[in-house]
Amino acid sequence: MTDNKVKYSDKELQEFKKIILKKIETAKEDLALIRSAYMNDSNNGTDDTSPTFKAFEEGSETMSKESNVKLAIRQEKFIRDLNNALLRIENKNYGICRVTGKLIQKERLKLVPHATLSIEAKRMQ
Repeated sequence: MTDNKVKYSDKELQEFKKIILKKIETAKEDLALIRSAYMNDSNNGTDDTSPTFKAFEEGSETMSKESNVKLAIRQEKFIRDLNNALLRIENKNYGICRVTGKLIQKERLKLVPHATLSIEAKRMQ
């Protein structure tokens, strides 16, 4: 039972590291797509359509850019959190709840590898 363990073994840490590196790779690809979406000035050739439609489209485009920027910011934070998790692996204190000091369940870390709180601590919040 992992209740008696104070920290994860080097082998377990390497397993988590693989999971995190894969998530970072995917997250960076997603970020690149998001950035290209809001940086791309996609003109759909509305020059010859009515001015009203063009105004609606520009408003929609602005809202779309704003939501993409917000998505990009969230994605950058996610990548930063994952990189911080890698640092915790290197320091051998990965998977230890910052509130209770107990090990975070393996299942939780596989789903949320950047977690710094156990379910117990999360419920206390």
